[in-house]
Amino acid sequence: MILITGATGFIGRTLVRQLSSIGYPLRALIRPSPRSPRLPKGVPVEVAVVSLADKRGLRAALRDVDVIIHLASAENQGSRGSLLTADIQGTENLVEAASDAGVDRLVYLSHIGAGRASAYPAFKAKGIAEEHIRNGKVPYTILRSSLVYGPEDHFTNNLSRLVRSSFGVFPIPSGRRTVVQPVWVEDLATCILWSLENEDTLNKVYELGGSEFFTLQQIVENIMETTHRQRFLVPLSPITLRAMTVFLEGIIPNFPISSFWLDYFAVNRTCAVDSMPRIFGLMPARFTYRLDYLIRKQWYQRAWSTVTKRIADFRAR
Repeated sequence: MILITGATGFIGRTLVRQLSSIGYPLRALIRPSPRSPRLPKGVPVEVAVVSLADKRGLRAALRDVDVIIHLASAENQGSRGSLLTADIQGTENLVEAASDAGVDRLVYLSHIGAGRASAYPAFKAKGIAEEHIRNGKVPYTILRSSLVYGPEDHFTNNLSRLVRSSFGVFPIPSGRRTVVQPVWVEDLATCILWSLENEDTLNKVYELGGSEFFTLQQIVENIMETTHRQRFLVPLSPITLRAMTVFLEGIIPNFPISSFWLDYFAVNRTCAVDSMPRIFGLMPARFTYRLDYLIRKQWYQRAWSTVTKRIADFRAR
């Protein structure tokens, strides 16, 4: 049995679909919420509604579990989330419960640049969580990835939304030209899957990145070209842009960018360009070839897609 935390996130949903297609028995750990969990439809998966702060509940959720894939994080919640509670203390509680339950392996998704000494909250929290895992008694595999993109991500989709809603101009950070290596979500899910099937990955840390390096400006330019929406890019100092983000995040519900998100472009998040082929034998997807999901369909196309999807869901019952 594989238990997945963060299974309702866009990486988690992709991973659940891949693992289920192979036949792995799955259990999703979902925090208590009045909203219905966004699990993939038509995929057989058990659900355990438990908070990472509930040690007793975690022990019950880990019954018969052999492997944990730990994806849960508070980063996408912005100011509404708590990295201390979810990422640091939650990981510590999970490692302790996994040790008591005799779990065989824990796979943790971290960030390139994670470290206790980092000046950026998201990277610092991941670094401390990694320490809890390495100091625990459960064999682990830590995968540090660069930015992950895909049809349901909080990265390219949010940038595309901001570009569409902007009027003629679009702000970008000025100063240092930091670069990232975007990773296609299906490629990352495949690497997680292959790490489960390879005993050589036990108690090791790997850094994963795509085959291309991009600055934020180049990423925005690619998104504008794909969506056919041109804007004049206005450089702003990182301090000014962060202040604007914090202010807008506080007054606009569900504002698509958080201060944690800006941390991703505060430092270079790169690794060896051949890391994925060398470690997992997988050639990563090209970023510019995978952005078609950002193209907005006409209203009648969206309506037809909704109708056909509902018919398919009805037949699958």
